[in-house]
Amino acid sequence: MKLHYGQYYWTTTLKQEISYPELQEDITCDVLVVGGGMGGVTCAYQLSKQGFDTVLIEENEIASGSTQTNTGLLQFCSDKMLTSFIHTIGEELAVHFYQLSLDAVKQLVEISSNLSEDARILPRKSLYLASSPEDVELLQEEYNNLQRFKFPVEWWDKQKVKSHFSFHNEAALYSGGDAKANPYVFVKELSQLTAKHGARIFEKSKLTSLKCEQDHVIVYVGKHRIQSKKVIFATGYTTQEFKPDRGADLVASYVIVTDIIPELQRHWFEDSLIWETARPYFYIRTSEDGRIIAGGLDEPLPPNGLEEVRYLHKSKQLLDKVHEMFPMFTEAKAEYSWGAVFGGTRDGLPFIGPHYKYPNCYFLQGYGGNGTVCSMIGANLLTDLISGKDRPDAAMFDLMRGSKK
Repeated sequence: MKLHYGQYYWTTTLKQEISYPELQEDITCDVLVVGGGMGGVTCAYQLSKQGFDTVLIEENEIASGSTQTNTGLLQFCSDKMLTSFIHTIGEELAVHFYQLSLDAVKQLVEISSNLSEDARILPRKSLYLASSPEDVELLQEEYNNLQRFKFPVEWWDKQKVKSHFSFHNEAALYSGGDAKANPYVFVKELSQLTAKHGARIFEKSKLTSLKCEQDHVIVYVGKHRIQSKKVIFATGYTTQEFKPDRGADLVASYVIVTDIIPELQRHWFEDSLIWETARPYFYIRTSEDGRIIAGGLDEPLPPNGLEEVRYLHKSKQLLDKVHEMFPMFTEAKAEYSWGAVFGGTRDGLPFIGPHYKYPNCYFLQGYGGNGTVCSMIGANLLTDLISGKDRPDAAMFDLMRGSKK
C-alpha cells in the first residue's frame, strides 16, 4: 500500500542522517517490535528503558511511513468529542481516555527534552472553532463536560475570537495541555536514544513470515530468523494488508506547507494550534521556521489508492482556506504539498493489545487524528502488559471489540 504521495517538508529538516544496518544473522530477544514509525519507536523506547532485550525491524527506513506526513498536532481532545464518547462508552471510560491522552502529551514533551532542539515537542494551546453557528450549542455542551472533569479549557465567544485572530467564528474552545512537533526528526532522534538504551534496530529488514509457538514467536526476515518471547506489530495502516479484521475506514487526507512568512508570529496568537468542528475538518499550525502547515479535507480513498491529480486539487483548496482565514498572508504559496492515507476507527478509540489469532503477539494501531498521542498511550499499555502489570483499562482498546471471535 502506498501511504503518501507528493513533496514532503519534514524530510528537509533533518540536519544529520540517522541510519541502521540490515539484519545479517539469526538473533533472539525478549520483545521484537515490527515497524519504525511513531508507534514502533515509542514502544521500543519504553521497553528498552524497562530493561527488556528489544529489537526493532523496519522494512524501509525509520520514520519513512506515515510519520513523515504526520503534521505534528498533539492534542488531548480527539476527533470524537468527550461528549460523544460519554454517550457511547460511558462517562468513566470516556474521561479516562481523555486523561490518558492529556498525560501522553505531557510525557512526549518530557521525553523530547532529552533530544536536540529540533526534535523538541513544544507545549501549545489549541483553538477549536465552531465551523458554523449551528455548531455553537454542540461546542457549549463539550465545554461544559470538559470543565466538569477539570480539563484545561476556556470558552471564547465571537468577540474574543475576533480580538485575537483575523477570522471571527461564532465561538471556540481554547484548551491547554497540547503541543506541536516535528514528528520526523523526533522519531529519528528517539530511535537513537532507544539504541543507546540497548535496543537493536535494523532497517531494510522486512518481515517475510512468522510462526507463533506456545512460548515464543519465530519471525523470518529473508533468510534470517528472530526468535522473540513477544512481538509488537506497530505497522500503521499497512497492518490492514495482513491482519484479517481491519477495524478502520481509510481515507485520503491532504497537507500543504507554505513558504516562509516573515510576519507570521505577529498575527498568530500564542502560536496556537487551530482546528474546527466541521467534518471532514481543516486544521492549521505554524512551523518553527515561520511556515503555515494546513491539512485535512479528507475524502474516501480511491479504489486504486492515492491519486496525484487529487492531491494537487486539494492543495489549492487548502491554500485558499489559509488565505481566507489569514487575508494578510494572501501572497503565501504552497512550497510543499502531499496526500496521505489516513483512517479512523468506528468508535474513535485506537486498537491496542493482543490478538487471539496471533499468540504472544500484540498490535498497536493508533488510528485517527491523534495517532501520535495514541502511540504513547499504546507504548505505555503494551509495556505494562508485557511486564505483567495489571491494566484493567486494556479492555477498552481490545482489538476484537464489537466483533465476534
